[in-house]
Amino acid sequence: MTATMRTAPGPRLPVPRPPRAVVRSSTGTWALQSTLVRRGLGPVAGVDEAGRGACAGPLVIASCVLRPGDVRRLDGLNDSKLMTAAARDRMFDLVLERAVDHAVVVVDAAEVDVIGVHVANIEGMRRAVARLAEHPGYVLTDGFRVPGLTAPNLAVVKGDQAVACVAAASVLAKVTRDRIMAGMHEDLPVFGFDVHKGYATADHSAALVKHGPSDQHRWSYANVVAAAAEHGMRAPRRVRSGLLHLDRAGVVQNGVPPVSGVAGSQAGGARTA
Repeated sequence: MTATMRTAPGPRLPVPRPPRAVVRSSTGTWALQSTLVRRGLGPVAGVDEAGRGACAGPLVIASCVLRPGDVRRLDGLNDSKLMTAAARDRMFDLVLERAVDHAVVVVDAAEVDVIGVHVANIEGMRRAVARLAEHPGYVLTDGFRVPGLTAPNLAVVKGDQAVACVAAASVLAKVTRDRIMAGMHEDLPVFGFDVHKGYATADHSAALVKHGPSDQHRWSYANVVAAAAEHGMRAPRRVRSGLLHLDRAGVVQNGVPPVSGVAGSQAGGARTA
């Protein structure tokens, strides 16, 4: 019989753990970005959109990479919706001057009608990150996760208020879109796009009922289709079947509520931006 030799177990080796990352609250909206950069995960890109809740005009998405040391130079940077138009314009120019990198993607109303506003938003965020000159080490998005990004990423609740680079992206997206809508107003003055920027305010809803929608409206939105029906109008382009949805909760943009029950959105609901 052969004896089986048993060896005594050796000392248990400690399981390696990742280094701790301390988020310093004293740096405010720069805290998360600064922490990621300290851990070697930079450059950090913030991504946000404007126009998701509108029923006319494009969806605009921006990505932005800021210098970690620009806290003081970008004093006053905040969620674009919480800034005045004049403050946004000033910050827009400053961000363009100071940003390490940025990209802006414009998704027109026709594409929104074909693929849906949520899909257009996700795809636009992917494009905005892909168009950065340098591939980011980490991406911070506003509100919801974006599958398919080619860098580690994190969705931050109210990211445009909590993270500086996301706030910078929100400024780039909103000012770009507001200027597009102001230019659109010159061609279609009856709708007042320069004031409400395509959101379903009372004045916009009244103009829709009176004049019927234009080709710059989103024909996959219920209030646009309802106004078109009153004028015997048909969609000027293909709209994805089954996309139409009515959001009776309405949309509020820049503090101006819509007429109750007439704000339109696609499936997935409306969001102010």
